[in-house]
Amino acid sequence: GSSLEPQEHSMEPPAAPPEEEEEEEEMPLTAAPGPAGCQLFGYVGIEAVLDQMKIKTMKMGFEFNIMVVGQSGLGKSTMVNTLFKSKVSRKASQPGQEERIPKTVQLQSVTHVIEEKGVKMKLTVTDTPGFGDQINNENCWDPIIKYINEQYERYLREEILITRKRKIPDTRVHVCVYFIPPTGHWLRPLDLEFMRRLSKIVNVVPVIAKADSLTLEERTEFKQRIQEDLKAHAISVYPQEDFDQDPDDRALNDRIREKIPFAVVGADQEHQVNGKRVLGRKTKWGIIEVENPAHCEFALLRDLLIRSHLQDLKDITHNVHYESYRVRRLNESNGP
Repeated sequence: GSSLEPQEHSMEPPAAPPEEEEEEEEMPLTAAPGPAGCQLFGYVGIEAVLDQMKIKTMKMGFEFNIMVVGQSGLGKSTMVNTLFKSKVSRKASQPGQEERIPKTVQLQSVTHVIEEKGVKMKLTVTDTPGFGDQINNENCWDPIIKYINEQYERYLREEILITRKRKIPDTRVHVCVYFIPPTGHWLRPLDLEFMRRLSKIVNVVPVIAKADSLTLEERTEFKQRIQEDLKAHAISVYPQEDFDQDPDDRALNDRIREKIPFAVVGADQEHQVNGKRVLGRKTKWGIIEVENPAHCEFALLRDLLIRSHLQDLKDITHNVHYESYRVRRLNESNGP
């Protein structure tokens, strides 16, 4: 047989003798032929790396940080509880008059560890009570921008240490879900200015809150107006077209971008429908099923945030938004 060692003066693999061509055709290869010198002649076990990564991730767990922004009464806490099917959002019981309407935007974070089928996730939910509730909402986004940059700064300080931790705690905001009031008209200047500023430093996913207050025709027209507003003001929400590298990912994200903003309905109570327990809101006309695509688009939002794009949200946060902040801070430190 031919030698497996490469020739000294030739970069091409040695050709097999004509007598062995038929035998080689009968022997199936376990891997598709690649570049010269990369063809596998049997099972190596490279695919076991996936199992190793899965076992390591299940042991260590992973972190996911979500921020919800919107006016009071739009169902932010209920929506987060519906997303993770548990009481993960902080909700004050019988708040006083002063607590109901904060004078300024206050940020409240609560952290939970959620486990499902052996996979642990450290979930941090950041709420922004007081946003957009005042008569004068000038610069009400400043505390939110400051909080997001503070998390980038905290991660950067840990990263540039000489002896840094093996795993740096990640408190950076991976996604900001912005709740738009179901007015049925155009976006307000407050909505446009917030998304214009925040989309540059964090992944922003806009949703139409309490979409059951709109008819299907009003919902469709409202979504079209919002899409026109975002396009006219050059606001790039997640998933951004600039970061689509794979053709399959671009096709999937194009379908998602056609549906944005998602018209969602939140509910953390179960009801009996056709012999099944479903999450929904009970009205005198019937039950609005949260996970029914015919009733609302909550399932699309859940799939985007958890089932299909969770890792992509974390990757873009680290490779794009955090990287931009890191470069800017290091340039400021090295400057005159």
